[in-house]
Amino acid sequence: MLLGFLVFTGVFHFIVKQKEVDLGFIAFKSYSVALFCSSTVVFIVGFLLNKYVVFSGSNLKGRVQLFRYFLACMSSFCINYVLLNGLVIYLHLFPVFAQIIATAIVVTTSFFMQQYFTFKVEKEPDLVP
Repeated sequence: MLLGFLVFTGVFHFIVKQKEVDLGFIAFKSYSVALFCSSTVVFIVGFLLNKYVVFSGSNLKGRVQLFRYFLACMSSFCINYVLLNGLVIYLHLFPVFAQIIATAIVVTTSFFMQQYFTFKVEKEPDLVP
């Protein structure tokens, strides 16, 4: 969570200094670009930390965990994107403060997705007749 916030803040304040990033065929708000960059970094670091530190007892194959983690991250990203835009556009919050609120909500939902979907422990079948 802290890493994502640091990357978001760094990209928002120091890399993307204008209000919009125009790619020629589509334009993004600066806070959307910062969210995408932070989500990319957090995806990689988060998967490794969750797999080897937080949910090390999971007996699912690594590729299954990675695919499920990707699905959970995509849903978290969508929730974060909607919350961030809603807080900035409709409530007129500063993007960094809006990201703090959105992150608190997304981290909570993400933990439960990781625990009960991505890194869940499959029950071993009983071999006793």
